Amino acid sequence: MTTLTLIRKPDCHLCEVASDVIDAVVAELPDAAAEQIEIVEASIQDDPALYELWWEKIPVVLIDGDLHAHWRVSPDRLREALEAAVRGEAQIETKESL
Repeated sequence: MTTLTLIRKPDCHLCEVASDVIDAVVAELPDAAAEQIEIVEASIQDDPALYELWWEKIPVVLIDGDLHAHWRVSPDRLREALEAAVRGEAQIETKESL
C-alpha cells in the first residue's frame, strides 16, 4: 500500500487546489494502481509537530512519508511518482541512493 499524505491548513486556497489535483490524478490511474493508494489528510492546526515542520510550505504532499511537493502540485509529476511508488520503484531508488 502506498500512502499519499496531504498536509494542509483550514481556509487554504492552495490546499484545495492540491486536493483537487490529487483526486484527479488518482481517479485517472488504472483501478489496480488506485486501489493501492491510501490518501490521508492532516492539518497543521491539529498537530504541533506538523506545524513546526511544514507551516511555511503548506500544502505539502508526502508519498510514503517522503516529501514529494509543497506549495504547488504538478499533476504529471505526481502521476509519475505514484505509479513508481505502486510499482515499488521508490523503495529501490531510496536503497540505491544510500
